Amino acid sequence: MSPQAVRERGPDDLRAVATDLVFPESFRWHEDELWFSDIRAGVVRRLDIDTGAVETVVAVAGDPSGLGWDADGRLLVVSMEDRQLMRLDDDGQLSTVASLAEFAPSKCNDMIVSATGDAYIGHFGFDPENEQPRSASLIRVAADGSVSIAAAPVEFPNGTVITPDGRTLIVAESWSHELTAFDIAADGGLENRRTWADIDGAAPDGICLDAEGAIWMASPISKEVLRIAEGGDVLERIRTGDQRAITCGLGGADRSTLLISTVGRAREMESGNTGRILAAAVSTPGAGLP
Repeated sequence: MSPQAVRERGPDDLRAVATDLVFPESFRWHEDELWFSDIRAGVVRRLDIDTGAVETVVAVAGDPSGLGWDADGRLLVVSMEDRQLMRLDDDGQLSTVASLAEFAPSKCNDMIVSATGDAYIGHFGFDPENEQPRSASLIRVAADGSVSIAAAPVEFPNGTVITPDGRTLIVAESWSHELTAFDIAADGGLENRRTWADIDGAAPDGICLDAEGAIWMASPISKEVLRIAEGGDVLERIRTGDQRAITCGLGGADRSTLLISTVGRAREMESGNTGRILAAAVSTPGAGLP
């Protein structure tokens, strides 16, 4: 716990920007809109946070997860079930950039794409319905399409950020309850692994970085979003009530709007679309990638 007072907010301090979604994940602020994967709906969407208008960008049969853009500005999307990195081409069709199946034994997950075009992609590491839990890895797809393991073991890699100087990658390890940092080498490899923050009582899922170097992280198990300083001090906390916080991102005209994805409990999701995107003003704008 930080020695300074932790700023606390609750669900009454959040405004709904979009509702009636299934499972909104992988937030990316791009071209003045919030892009995200509505995973269980099988589509990538984009949201005008001022009007609340939601547009479907593309359907992904294998369920979409991580998002990014290549050097030519084309959308990249992780297909979870197919374990492929896909690209949305100018004709509106998806094509395969790389197969990840050799390195990912089960579903793929979130992704960050660096300014140099390297994509770092997480995966579950096992089939949660039929296998015992085991460690996973971060997979790197280089700009030329070659695939390799960038880091292992990683305990259920989830949200990932890259610092503004492009030199540090930080990934949320949901199972080990920590944020882990790596130096990004000149060749795109990851080295000098270290713990950026241990998280007590929460499990990091989606994350984003702000201009003071703090990380906002969504924690589904504790139904909150936390602002964390390097070392693990909690600076701010926003509780999301009876819904689980899944991911978060900093957007808006000056990137000072914190956008939060929440969903209901599993049994509630079976009876309707519980996914929402909520917003709160913050004092420190977003920085780095995504």
